[in-house]
Amino acid sequence: MKIKKLSLRVRIFIAMILLVLLSSILIAVVANYNYDKEAQDYNKDRLDRKEKAIISHLDIVIRETTYPVTTENVPLIFRNKIQEVAEVHNIQINLYDLEGGLLISSKSDLKPELSSRCLDAEVLNTLLNTFKHRFEEKRIKGDDTYRSSYNYITDQKFKNLAILNLPYLEKDDFLAKELQAFIERLTYTTLFVLLFAVALAFFVSKYITKSLQTISEKMSSTRLEKRNKKIEIGDTSEEISMLVKSYNSMIDELEESAVQLATSEREQAWREMAKQVAHEIKNPLTPMRLTVQSFQRKFNPLDENIHQKLDEYSKTLIQQIDTMSAIAGAFSNFAKMPAQKNETLNVVEIVDLALDIFNENYITFHSDKKEIIATFDRTQLIRVVTNLVKNAIQSISEGHTPKIVVNVFEENDNVNITVLDNGVGISEENKPKIFEPKFTTKTSGMGLGLPMVKNIVETYKGTITFVSQKGEGTTFTVAFPKK
Repeated sequence: MKIKKLSLRVRIFIAMILLVLLSSILIAVVANYNYDKEAQDYNKDRLDRKEKAIISHLDIVIRETTYPVTTENVPLIFRNKIQEVAEVHNIQINLYDLEGGLLISSKSDLKPELSSRCLDAEVLNTLLNTFKHRFEEKRIKGDDTYRSSYNYITDQKFKNLAILNLPYLEKDDFLAKELQAFIERLTYTTLFVLLFAVALAFFVSKYITKSLQTISEKMSSTRLEKRNKKIEIGDTSEEISMLVKSYNSMIDELEESAVQLATSEREQAWREMAKQVAHEIKNPLTPMRLTVQSFQRKFNPLDENIHQKLDEYSKTLIQQIDTMSAIAGAFSNFAKMPAQKNETLNVVEIVDLALDIFNENYITFHSDKKEIIATFDRTQLIRVVTNLVKNAIQSISEGHTPKIVVNVFEENDNVNITVLDNGVGISEENKPKIFEPKFTTKTSGMGLGLPMVKNIVETYKGTITFVSQKGEGTTFTVAFPKK
């Protein structure tokens, strides 16, 4: 899953949790390093202190001995004292001659083969050639770590007498326990901080995204064809304020563009309407003109059939006048904006009433309830139903068993009316034009029925949609809120 696809709230959650975890891991690493360094310094300092104390103790033994103070007499000088000194300082003591051979050791059970063991040349060279004449080495055997220090002990004239070796086993159990206790406390603290970070991330992300969500909702509901409200947010960050300011500026520009577009569209619509009206009126005027001219040319008052011919001419003129009247009525109905009347009515009853004007026995009506109450205009609802049913009737081709089903049902807080037919259907190329004024696929009519239905439904905050398949039929669905 890519991080870019995550929401801002999830990103904040992840960032806060990772910050806590990384900081805790870093603290643990630093603490472990610090304790390790502290353990090394502690053991080194402890060995140095023991070495100084033992050298001082051995100097006292040398001053009090009755034997001549020589390297060869070292085993005699310290024969009775080296064990006592080792027990006092709780450390093993080995004394070597200046050539590296073992002279005496506080460890009584030292194996014979170790007694003949000599010091490495590296130890002897380091002791001899360094300024402090001291050498320290560190060795690891299994789980134990040993430090060994090598230093000279001198006689009263500061002449090198022997080499003092102190093998020291590092014991840092208390430091390890302290480190373990610290890690445990750190773990509990991390868990507590992690829970706190989750809670904090929840509230912080909610606070940050609240403003963004408000802006997102406003932007989603922004439409060119309606008046959009500006965003009003109180105290917020500078970035959010700039975003809100930009959105509000865009709304102002959008309203100006909408006004210009509406004006342009209105002018274009009136031009198209004028062309359509002129075209529709010219159609009946031509036969009327021809009829009058024929009557004028052939009029003979002495003709015995004059009354019959006059009657035929009159019927032709009246028929064309009725056609012009129907055209005027259709454009008049389309031009009227439905007035929103808050009538509380039973939609099932009104739809059933609207279907009574049709005599076709292939029209059936269904509803899952006898009563669905909604707020709508009674006249406009009847007009919607009758136009959809008329459109369905006209779509059925000859030689085909007609079927029209009208259904009314509830869906959430909406009332749905569906009109299904098994007509010729709507082609893919005509689907985008179906609600355009003056568009029609019929030989008669002016293509104003469906645009008028759409106008009425949208006035009541509803929608009209359709599903159609060429040669199988069409289903129109009208949905509008109950209140």
